[in-house]
Amino acid sequence: MIKRAAQTEPPRLSIDGPVARCAGAWIVREIAPLEKNLPDISWPVAGDLIFDCAELSALDTTGAWLLHRTVHAQELRGLRATLTGLRPEFAALLQLIDSSAFAPEACAPAIPDVLTRIGLSSWRGLTGLYDMLAFIGETSVILLRSLIQPHRIRWRPILRNLQTAGFEALPIVGLLSFLMGLVIAYQGADQLQRFGANIFIADLVGLSMLRELSPLLTAIIVAGRSGSAYAAQIGTMKVTEEIDALRTIGISPAELLVLPKLIALIIALPLLTVYADITGVLGGMIMARSKLDVSFDVFLDRLGDAIQLSSYLTGVSKAPVFAVIIALVGCYQGLQVTGSADSVGRQTTVSVVQAIFLVILSDALFSIVFNWLQI
Repeated sequence: MIKRAAQTEPPRLSIDGPVARCAGAWIVREIAPLEKNLPDISWPVAGDLIFDCAELSALDTTGAWLLHRTVHAQELRGLRATLTGLRPEFAALLQLIDSSAFAPEACAPAIPDVLTRIGLSSWRGLTGLYDMLAFIGETSVILLRSLIQPHRIRWRPILRNLQTAGFEALPIVGLLSFLMGLVIAYQGADQLQRFGANIFIADLVGLSMLRELSPLLTAIIVAGRSGSAYAAQIGTMKVTEEIDALRTIGISPAELLVLPKLIALIIALPLLTVYADITGVLGGMIMARSKLDVSFDVFLDRLGDAIQLSSYLTGVSKAPVFAVIIALVGCYQGLQVTGSADSVGRQTTVSVVQAIFLVILSDALFSIVFNWLQI
């Protein structure tokens, strides 16, 4: 509300003992010089202070803010400030300013201390572990029910996932395992050559590839390639509310989306591991031929003596476990998307990191168990 006199008078504030006289037009166009001079005014030290506003000719929101701020500043100094002579419309505007100026605001959350942060992180970890175990339990029940009732299995999604996670991964898996075989043979060639043990390059390449590197390397590639795709696909469906639509019409997302991916990866990963074994050994054979002059026939003959069936099965038996880890982690993280594109990217990254970590952890546990069993 603005109230102006016929002729605009400059705003004034003068101190006369315990009285502060406010006069003139306290409006946005005129208020700047007065606001600049406020720090130079000599206010009373203590006691009562009366703001006489009888000579105010005009007051707008800017002037009311300045008057309110000035009165409040003197109250903070210990003075008992009162306002007199205000017109009713000026008093209503000042009351409106007073009701909104110091309304309680939401306090900024306090920064938690170290123990609090540790506790919160631990609680979030336990909650996430509980949710993950619940998801594994639900998927296990659906898998068991599907095995008891095979007509419930959706073969077309399984075959489609076999193509994307298995067949289409052959080039990258074959190339990287071939290069890994080359690298192992190259690194071991110099050491074996010093002792005239060139033929043992077959032992080195065969055992390292078949027992450890082929299943581990294949699982890491599939985790980065297919696990992330599972998380992104399911996460996008959750953002677009397709998951909610499935639940609404009575279809379990785990049965339609998770189970086909899980079954397809359990089938595909052991086959990819066998393929990685072959290409890795082939890379080692080529490097042994070029650097150690070990022919293919001699290499294969020694490989048959060095590799036992148990060593081969040890590597292949890890693949289904890795497949379960990759599929469950990817699908679970996809279901954790909260509804934004940023969340899809974040959960996809988490799925890859968690899957690779759990694959390496389980591989280490396999090594401990096999060593204990003397396999």
